[in-house]
Amino acid sequence: MTEVNTPPPTPHPGGWTRFVTARPRLSLLAALVLTVLAVLAGGSVGDRLGSGGWEDPGAESTYATRALEREFPDSQPNLLLLVDAGRASVDDPAVAGEARRLTERLAGEEGVVGVGSYWRSGSPALRSEDGRRALIAARITGDEKTAGETLERIAPSLRGTQGPVAVEIGGLVAVRHEMQKIIQEDLTRAELIALPVTLVLLVTVFGSAVAALLPLGIGIVAILGTNAVLRGLTEFTDVSVFALNLTTALGLGLAIDYALFIVRRFREELSAGAEPVAAVGITLRTAGRTVLFSALTVAVSLAAMLVFPQYFLRSFAYAGIAVVLLAAAAALILLPAALVLLGHRVNSLDLRRLFRRGRVPEPTTGADGRNWGRAAVLVMRRAPFFAGGTTAVLLLLGLPFLGVRFGTADDRQLPVSAESHVVQQQIRDGFPGSPGGGLEILAEGRATEAQYADYKERIAGLPDVLRVEGPLVHGDTAYFTVLPEGEAVDRPAQRLVDELRAAQAPFDTHVTGTAAALVDSKDAMAERLPWALAFIAVVTLILVFLLTGSVLIPLQAVILNALSLTAMFGAVVWVFQDGHLSGLLDFTSTGSIETTLPVLMFCVAFGLSMDYGVFLLSRIKEEYDRTGVHEQSVRHGLERTGGLITAAAVILAVVMIAIGTSRVTNTKMLGLGIALAVLMDAMVVRSLLVPAVMRLTGRATWWAPAPLRRLHTRFGLGEGEPSSTNAGAAGQEERARQDKVAAGR
Repeated sequence: MTEVNTPPPTPHPGGWTRFVTARPRLSLLAALVLTVLAVLAGGSVGDRLGSGGWEDPGAESTYATRALEREFPDSQPNLLLLVDAGRASVDDPAVAGEARRLTERLAGEEGVVGVGSYWRSGSPALRSEDGRRALIAARITGDEKTAGETLERIAPSLRGTQGPVAVEIGGLVAVRHEMQKIIQEDLTRAELIALPVTLVLLVTVFGSAVAALLPLGIGIVAILGTNAVLRGLTEFTDVSVFALNLTTALGLGLAIDYALFIVRRFREELSAGAEPVAAVGITLRTAGRTVLFSALTVAVSLAAMLVFPQYFLRSFAYAGIAVVLLAAAAALILLPAALVLLGHRVNSLDLRRLFRRGRVPEPTTGADGRNWGRAAVLVMRRAPFFAGGTTAVLLLLGLPFLGVRFGTADDRQLPVSAESHVVQQQIRDGFPGSPGGGLEILAEGRATEAQYADYKERIAGLPDVLRVEGPLVHGDTAYFTVLPEGEAVDRPAQRLVDELRAAQAPFDTHVTGTAAALVDSKDAMAERLPWALAFIAVVTLILVFLLTGSVLIPLQAVILNALSLTAMFGAVVWVFQDGHLSGLLDFTSTGSIETTLPVLMFCVAFGLSMDYGVFLLSRIKEEYDRTGVHEQSVRHGLERTGGLITAAAVILAVVMIAIGTSRVTNTKMLGLGIALAVLMDAMVVRSLLVPAVMRLTGRATWWAPAPLRRLHTRFGLGEGEPSSTNAGAAGQEERARQDKVAAGR
């Protein structure tokens, strides 16, 4: 009797597959309605975001600042008018008269308090050294949004030529307001750059214009949904405007990653003969699980920023977690529904057929995939060389970070043409001391004039003190102003903060000011950083163990991912701190890195590295479960995902580089730094270091003690279920062929 090979039965869709494919049109219609609502809810989010958040709200400097704002509004000016007399002196009668009229007009504006000027106080700190410029200082009350609205209302009548003088506007409120506007403008430009370039790259990867539009659609849904989430959060907490950049970058980048992985696997199953619903089921049980693990690992890295008190960092956690979960949800719910409706039409409009004849292979299964497989074999044959050499190069690239100096964000984040930057730079260059950047000492408790005078004399004798002004007394509260020599936040100024706090006084003292806020921020970061790193490491180890069932692979993943970030940190210091390429990249180097930026960049880049790591490890694990041949599984994993990971990394790097075209230095640093980290991870670590290390560890890579093996069997998730590409007789023949190849090598 002749044996007839019959195709394997089409598996019935499981619970999740049945849920997302039962009514695909209804699912997509609901998504459309929710997206429209998200547009309506999140359209005004940019106007409600803040541009600060670098300070620790529980620090001594924050307490003192709030107390001084309450008791002595004129001690905390956030608005500066730079009055330029041209060739005349600021003491010229005509100039002085116009300046006094400006001062009176400003004092009469609603929402403005504590107005003072050189012409009122005669303070030499408010007069330039050449005598041709002087300052009017005031405080605009209210939160950032209210202060910005007040500034927009009063600025047009103050700015420009006023009789014999010219007036420019600076100060903290002007810097933050101008930064917020520039970031929103730059974000719109970045989206206009990234979207068309991303679409072209997706068409290049997929060939099919239909398949290329799916990842882009998922990304847009994730971005719009996250904007609505951020808009809701502004009702309860402060959110930084910088978070919008991360929303755009991760929304496009991760949604494209997830959709690439799912669409690629779906097309694989279709080409192997599966029907669309069955192909979606297999895709969700394999690539879908990987997407779920990837989203969890990225969300964990971003959630670590919730440990820190600064709302600048917490905002990125809010935005990042929301956009990751929405991107994963859209990829696992909306995308399968679209694929069921499209079926084989997902391959429609294959633009590559215009340039090639015949069938166009999948990028990860054709010649490109074979090239990745051959590269993996080469790396594993010389594993010690590639492991040692790659590690040495990465550590070398990271060496500049050993010289990092931490500072605070100021007006130099803005382009040199920005008005508030121009004003602050003229103050730095032409005024004695550091007007607006001094240290304030809040003194609480009853004291006599003699006690105040004795304390003032003692702190005036400290090193690095240029001058001490005050005290101004209000009841049992007083404050002193200490002007340090040199820059407001350089190391002597930070050292002076510690000396002032250690100085003995017959009353309670609290030091605030720019340098004090920086010292407190650094202390808060140092205190909480170990907890954040431990959280990322422990949860990542658990998640990767649940994916692989191995004890060694999670350790490798954490260590290699951290190593992949060295080039980013080295480049950040070499370029943005030391000022190399500042002319080419068009920014002003401050000689320091803002304290929170390295933490932010680590959390984002580590999460993205784990994203690519999960993609690769899941495919290696799937093949190892199928064959039990270690090196063959590594080769197969790179063969199947190398091109995909590289394409995803290039697309994400394009998005981040578009963000990096921002005129605000911190945003430029974030975009370009993470773009470098992503490319180094995909093209160096995943391509060279991972296969070399896995070859060195051999079959021990998959070892786990018996209790953990049982734990993984019960709770772990993997991609080991059969698919149409490895089932039946054809699958058995393929396994036998691969085993012979592995044995022969």
